[in-house]
Amino acid sequence: MSERKKLLLRLDPAVHDALARWAGDELRSTNAQIEFVLRRALADAGRLPSSTKGVPRRGRPPKRNRTDDQESGEVPDEGGPDPDTGDTV
Repeated sequence: MSERKKLLLRLDPAVHDALARWAGDELRSTNAQIEFVLRRALADAGRLPSSTKGVPRRGRPPKRNRTDDQESGEVPDEGGPDPDTGDTV
C-alpha cells in the first residue's frame, strides 16, 4: 500500500471549529472528516477516480457472526456507530 499524502491546510478558525464539531458528532477525527467530505464532493461531481482505494478502517473491528460467539462462549458487545461512516455496525 502506498503512503498517504500529507498536506498543510490553512483554514479560517471558525471553519475549523465547525468542522471539528461535525467530526466529533460523527465520531471521526478532524482529518478523517476532511477526507470524508472531500471524497463525497469528488464523487458528487463525478471526479472521484475509479482507482481510488477505500478509506482505511479504523476503530473497533467488525462484529463477528453470532454462531462464532455461541461456539466460543463469548457474549457479543452491542456495537456502535462506525467511526468512518457513522453507520451502526
